[in-house]
Amino acid sequence: MDGAFSVEDIGLVTVPSRYPVAETIDRLENVLTAKGIKIFARIDQQHEAEEVGLTLRPTVLLLFGNPKGGTPVMQASPGAAIDLPLKLLAWSDDSGQTWVSYNSPQYLQQRHGLPDDLVKNIAAAGALVQEALA
Repeated sequence: MDGAFSVEDIGLVTVPSRYPVAETIDRLENVLTAKGIKIFARIDQQHEAEEVGLTLRPTVLLLFGNPKGGTPVMQASPGAAIDLPLKLLAWSDDSGQTWVSYNSPQYLQQRHGLPDDLVKNIAAAGALVQEALA
């Protein structure tokens, strides 16, 4: 993979990070909390795999959001709760390159039939990732 890419047919946006997975997630978490965005969970999937005797490259999932923004989305489309809170995934490929993946807001809008005025409530991930990885 070279540079940022997006798999538009499934709504997944993936961008490279020059930092290792743990540092990438730390940087993302720092940017989110500095902006008053709640961290709901940080799941180290590599660690969880090791706990059951399996191996997995570094992979960490961060669940985050703002109930003031997410609640109106779920009120408009209750099924949107399956995708909220929002998620950022930092992972390492076979060559050791770190990547960050997240759902595009356009995908979430289409998937849940959200009106345009609510998309802003779920559109922060891209800008936050850019800020954290700068």
